[in-house]
Amino acid sequence: MRILLSGRYFLLTCFLFASSSLLAQNKFTISGYVKDDNTGEFLTGANIYVKEILKGATSNQYGFYSITLDKGEHTLIASFLGFQDYSQAILLNENKRINIALNPKSILGKEVVITGEKEDKNIQSTEMGRIEMDVEQIKTLPAFMGEVDILKALQLLPGIQSAGEGNSGFYVRGGGPDQNLILLDEAVVYNASHLFGFFSVFNSDAVKNIQLIKGGMPANYGGRLASVIDVSMKEGNSKKLQVDGGLGLISSRLTIQGPLIKDTSSFIISGRRTYIDVLAKQFIKDTSPFKGSGYYFYDLNGKVNYRISDKDRLFLSGYFGRDVFSYRNKKAGFNVDIPWGNSTASARWNHLFNDKLFMNATAIFSDYQFAFEAMQSDFEFRLFSGIRSWNGKVDFNWFPSIRHNVKFGANYNYHTFTPSNATAKQGDVIFDTGSITRLYAHEAAIYITDEFTITDKLSLNAGIRYSFFRQVGPFNRFVKDDRGETTDTIFYNSGEKVIDHGGPEPRLSLRYALNRNSSIKASYTRNYQYIHMASLSAVSLPTDIWVPSTSLVSPQLGTQYAIGYFRNFFDNTFETSVELYYKEMKNQVEYKEGYLPENGMFDNPDQGLTFGDGQAYGSEFFIKKRKGKVHGWIGYTLSRTTRIFPEINAGKEFFAKFDRRHDMSVVLIYDLNPKWTFSAIFIYGTGNAITLPVTRYTIDGFLISEYGARNSFRMPAYHRADVSVTYNTKREGKFRSSWNFSVFNVYNRYNPYFIYFDNAGDISKGNLEVKAIQVSLFPILPSLTWNFSF
Repeated sequence: MRILLSGRYFLLTCFLFASSSLLAQNKFTISGYVKDDNTGEFLTGANIYVKEILKGATSNQYGFYSITLDKGEHTLIASFLGFQDYSQAILLNENKRINIALNPKSILGKEVVITGEKEDKNIQSTEMGRIEMDVEQIKTLPAFMGEVDILKALQLLPGIQSAGEGNSGFYVRGGGPDQNLILLDEAVVYNASHLFGFFSVFNSDAVKNIQLIKGGMPANYGGRLASVIDVSMKEGNSKKLQVDGGLGLISSRLTIQGPLIKDTSSFIISGRRTYIDVLAKQFIKDTSPFKGSGYYFYDLNGKVNYRISDKDRLFLSGYFGRDVFSYRNKKAGFNVDIPWGNSTASARWNHLFNDKLFMNATAIFSDYQFAFEAMQSDFEFRLFSGIRSWNGKVDFNWFPSIRHNVKFGANYNYHTFTPSNATAKQGDVIFDTGSITRLYAHEAAIYITDEFTITDKLSLNAGIRYSFFRQVGPFNRFVKDDRGETTDTIFYNSGEKVIDHGGPEPRLSLRYALNRNSSIKASYTRNYQYIHMASLSAVSLPTDIWVPSTSLVSPQLGTQYAIGYFRNFFDNTFETSVELYYKEMKNQVEYKEGYLPENGMFDNPDQGLTFGDGQAYGSEFFIKKRKGKVHGWIGYTLSRTTRIFPEINAGKEFFAKFDRRHDMSVVLIYDLNPKWTFSAIFIYGTGNAITLPVTRYTIDGFLISEYGARNSFRMPAYHRADVSVTYNTKREGKFRSSWNFSVFNVYNRYNPYFIYFDNAGDISKGNLEVKAIQVSLFPILPSLTWNFSF
């Protein structure tokens, strides 16, 4: 019933907007697409405005814009950072289609391909906590082992905290890693890490645009509490064949793109592979019992697009990546293989109904699988888990007037969860480890949002999303008594309803301009999250499993309030902002204390979970220099994140494992000339919260440890500096190349990764001594990468 009522309100709202547009008199619409004239790539977020009134629009994700104006003479301006401005005088007496091609700027003969946002967009827009990162700028930053990583670059921004040394997992404003919605061409990426979290799955050569939303999430996004990382792949050069690549110390990559039909259809294929396994073989003798052990990862991105007409366009994109870890011990006859990875596919259709109404319909497939396979002699054991989703969605962009940008749409997901399952056999004997557990669920949502300029000073982005989640059979629910013993089983047939969840998710952002250089913004968001990641580790690992909301697991519910002051200085050369936020999180999920994965055999996977609430609040300070030879930013976050679980820490409040009081990043880039670019990074953060023993005693000759309150100790503070130099070689014809030399942890700081305890002496002699030992991962690490393009 609630879905039906929400649907009626949704249609009624659309009707009211449509009716109001009929009142417009003597108005006409200019619409079209904005693209890069060199490559044919459509530009997201280009600024298109009318010079006489200084009002306009920005191009959407597919480069489309629409502006409705009074009849008469106007001057149309289009701008995009790193590109030459476009200007055209227009006599508007009818609807006009104007497609705009922007040319990259040239500085001292060097072709600049840096893209970005409108210069004062941070002041004028209603968006809070939304940041677009430039891929070309990220490539000049110091890179760990020479591998450029866009997720690590995002962790240099205030409010986003690293999961730990060398880890690409991240926490946003007190939320857990499962509370980040990570999208690649609209497909969900459930595990964004390679090499146990040291690298992300995103190949920078294949990425066109990165958008982060950490506050004021608009209604077209949902399903997560903390943030959205929306990554768009390049469409492929529609003008000419282009080859890009790079050779590094541990990996190489190659990207090929070009036209299938010039200016009509293009493709891009991008691959990357590490060769740690190849290098390691040189150091393992043929006689070694560990011969055959190794690790590598690879990924492949592909995309094809076809412009049927100016009103219709098709896209087909996909990603496939795998990590493969193998351990061989011939002496012990013991072999281990751990493969894991993601697969995604997206098929999209853009359709322009008229000059004001744009549609994007998408069919999406997402899959994540993990397996642990061990064999000793004739005994074989396999542990596996995963999640698979089929998603259909349709989104509309409607531009009724120059003051309104309306988005509305719907989406549907069908999920299949495979929590931790195990099989075991010895020879012909198959051990009973229980039947393979799979859980099934439907997830759906409808939404509408309007970015409305009320006056020159006041604008808002208001929207509402209604989401719905249903777990369905086949499913067997084991009913437990107070002692945890199974007393009954409830059987659900295929497709039969097990439990329903759902509710409204209102969103509101306001912007009040104090003057041309400053504004105040405020936002309110309410989010439901129906799928949860259960983890036994303090960092994101492949062993983490995804579970749905069930009759025992309620959906997570997050409410965030934020307010900020934004000001630019010296003709938008410097951007500054201060943001304050407060977040409440209900129905947070953790494993019960003492839980082990094998406890889930012959049982429902949610029986080992416990539930509680959390809160986070903090302040974020940001200053960015956008122009000049020296540019970069400084970000600082002061925050507090806590959790309270009735079954953990005796029901007392405790710090979340990713609580970090102080977090600071400094990024500096110096463009000396077209050939030389220097960059440096400095990071400082309060140490992670951990649980340590406070007392040790002996019982019957055994050493017993008594632990303190949960997460009541702090590891030493984390800090390090990285530097890099990029040298662009002389261009020879169509061939260009560059060298990047980076030094990670330049002053060789031994940052803590984890702490363990070692015993020395003899407990029976009374000279037992227990020492805490800190383990650090990475000392100073230089790297060298050669990049090329032709």
